Amino acid sequence: MIPAQNPPASEEAPPRFRLLSALSYCAPLLVNGVALPFFPMWLALHQFNDHEIGVILAVPMVVRVLVAPIVAMYADRMKERADVLLFSGCLSLLTAIALYWTSTFWPVLIVYTIQGATFACYVPVVESIVISGVRRWGLDYGSMRVWGSVAFIVSTLIGGQLIGRWGGEMVLPVMTFGFVTTVVMAIYCPRIGPTRRRGTPVDISAATGSSLRQPHLLALLIGVAIQQSSHAVLQAFASLYWRDLGFSGTQIAVLWSAGVAAEVTVFFLSRRLSRRFSAWTLIRFGAAVSVCRWILFPMHWGFWGFFLLQCMHSCTYAFVHTGVQRRIVASVQETQESSAQGAYFFYNGMFMGLMTIASGYIYAWLGLASYYVMALVALTGLGLVIAAYYLQPQSVVSGGQTREAA
Repeated sequence: MIPAQNPPASEEAPPRFRLLSALSYCAPLLVNGVALPFFPMWLALHQFNDHEIGVILAVPMVVRVLVAPIVAMYADRMKERADVLLFSGCLSLLTAIALYWTSTFWPVLIVYTIQGATFACYVPVVESIVISGVRRWGLDYGSMRVWGSVAFIVSTLIGGQLIGRWGGEMVLPVMTFGFVTTVVMAIYCPRIGPTRRRGTPVDISAATGSSLRQPHLLALLIGVAIQQSSHAVLQAFASLYWRDLGFSGTQIAVLWSAGVAAEVTVFFLSRRLSRRFSAWTLIRFGAAVSVCRWILFPMHWGFWGFFLLQCMHSCTYAFVHTGVQRRIVASVQETQESSAQGAYFFYNGMFMGLMTIASGYIYAWLGLASYYVMALVALTGLGLVIAAYYLQPQSVVSGGQTREAA
């Protein structure tokens, strides 16, 4: 994903940094592998309607994006960023346990919202630690990040099997187990000290600016966030749609896993992709595929047809995420790494939260035609990404050279 060469001879990565970083990605994605595809089914089991499901899924997203950037900026100033993870994992585990005693709208909304706030910073902080490893020691980002996606697949497949056998009530036990792993990995996550203010990143072009307010970076993050928010209807209602088509819990798990497996493939091929395609090309292509994916999704393709559509996730998410990470590294200094990741998380979460709230009403009103609305949303995001490309300080438009190498 982010190209790397040999680390400098004067310094080596801490022992087991790659292993512990990979496991630190696995822990939160074990939770997401169950919560994303199956928590809506748990809500439907407790007789929540489409509007209520949309609100319960969306409000934590909005709260999460308000909390994550603040915690990320605080983490940039700490002696050990990983200490934030223990706080996040423990409180999130308590909220997962609290869900056992909630089954009506307001209690579930309140507890799930608190969970969204406490769990908000976990992935961005892990991401910033790993990116620091890439900068300092020339490590390969994709080889560590990919194991989080593998954990998502395993969690989804096991969750699908358990739910298919014992029903939607199994969602909470599997989520609780996932949160236990976040606490364990918070203890063992690499401790590499504070972010550095001096030194050149390893094998990465020097950052072109020191501010998160660079117009092209803001336009890029917002455009990508809008494009990513087009996944809202899929995430909220795809499992219910497939269930209504007669697909089993295992088949639904396979469909979700197919998307993440395609994502894993992109991470494994990240070095080759980095050599052959610029970050901007990956982002633009992924956003364009999003438009096509949502236009095709309302049609009844059968299991294997939906399987192929889910594989497009390799483009609509993984390509875009790959490109954005490369652009962040090229645009900000390491001292703002957690803040940049927090900003990326903020815009993604805010637009996804708003779109998820809207999706409950849109889906109740338009049904499967909601995906055509998502295609228009993705097209809007693509337009902003293209605008961001031409806003670069040294773009072709201004007579300079583009920073395609980043």
